[in-house]
Amino acid sequence: MSAHGTSDTRALLRQPRTVWAVAFACVVSFMGLGLVDPILPAIAADLNASATETELLFTSYLLITGAAMLFTSWVSSRIGARATLLIGLALIVAFALASALSDLVQAVIGFRAGWGLGNALFISTALATIVGAASGGSGAAVILYEAALGLGISIGPLVGGLLGSISWKGPFFGVAALMAIALVALLVFLPRERGARREPVPLSAPFRALRIPALALLAGAALCYNIGFFVLLAFTPFPLFESGFLPAGFEEIGLGIVFFGWGVGLAITSVWVAPLLTARMPRTRVLAIVLPLLALDLLVQGLVVDSAIGLIVCVVVGGLLLGVLNTVLTESVMEATDLPRTVASSSYSAVRFLGGAVAPPLASLLAAAGGNALPYYVGAAFVAVSAALVIGGRRVLARIDGRVEPPELEAEAIGVGEPT
Repeated sequence: MSAHGTSDTRALLRQPRTVWAVAFACVVSFMGLGLVDPILPAIAADLNASATETELLFTSYLLITGAAMLFTSWVSSRIGARATLLIGLALIVAFALASALSDLVQAVIGFRAGWGLGNALFISTALATIVGAASGGSGAAVILYEAALGLGISIGPLVGGLLGSISWKGPFFGVAALMAIALVALLVFLPRERGARREPVPLSAPFRALRIPALALLAGAALCYNIGFFVLLAFTPFPLFESGFLPAGFEEIGLGIVFFGWGVGLAITSVWVAPLLTARMPRTRVLAIVLPLLALDLLVQGLVVDSAIGLIVCVVVGGLLLGVLNTVLTESVMEATDLPRTVASSSYSAVRFLGGAVAPPLASLLAAAGGNALPYYVGAAFVAVSAALVIGGRRVLARIDGRVEPPELEAEAIGVGEPT
């Protein structure tokens, strides 16, 4: 490494304690994307719950996260980023702990909804807080944020599998403990916003935003795409568990390793590959290529659903494709209108999370009615509809092509793009 590269690295690492505290909280928050996956079969067995009931752990979380995103910009513009961040962290700690202490699946479903509210408040302000506190300019802040995101997404399933091998409650206790540490650190190190000027965002702003054709089209495409996303993420642990391929007594660890591979792929393409692609071709073209590839991946999963090896390969390939799509879709939303980024992203996220909320229980009901392959075929069909919307709506989406975003926008797109 050159002397210049060494000095850049040292400068990047010389950050205030506030930045490291928020970055640590970001890692734990983004772990939540895959943390629950390895323990879904264990929860179903230990709590005597059906697959559909277990899948509602995703539904309640995503439904409330999506609904809350409609109001986070209104809240943070009035009480400030610091208060919004701390309230979000406190809610995550409280509801993760309540989930761990519960013995009824219905209670865990309800507490996951509260967890989703906390996560919506946290992710809406985390990047802005890091950018405001980091030394070395916004570029250093973006690098740290993206590093925290990639680390959280990739290790979440692994941590979930390791702690879940002890008890399904383990991952919930782990998140509560780690977020409590982050909350205390931020209470100590995050300075108060004295005299900060705030411009209140109207409550109706995210709802009015969906009247804009480009934003409405992207939100509809993302809703359909997210159905495929969560069929892959939330349903696949069940056929893998049933296959008998995972070593007896180590199923949670095995699932954790599989989805660790998925998370690594998603993190790599979110942070590095998506920006490379959009620098070389229009965003609509990237979407028109990668969405059909995801539909094909889901179709193949349906065809090989009885092969554990086939499912695992498709899961990892799916992670690579999903990382590109998450980032490019959210970048597109932020470029599609002249609205403030927080308003555009909250409108878009609220709609797309509906797809994520519907998909898990729908997948289990489809499997019960027509076999384990059917959810993948239906997911592939929804992703194909998403591709058709983007391809057919290219004129409406012309504005999103040919514009290079600053690093802060790219990082925000990656972070908001992940349904943590």
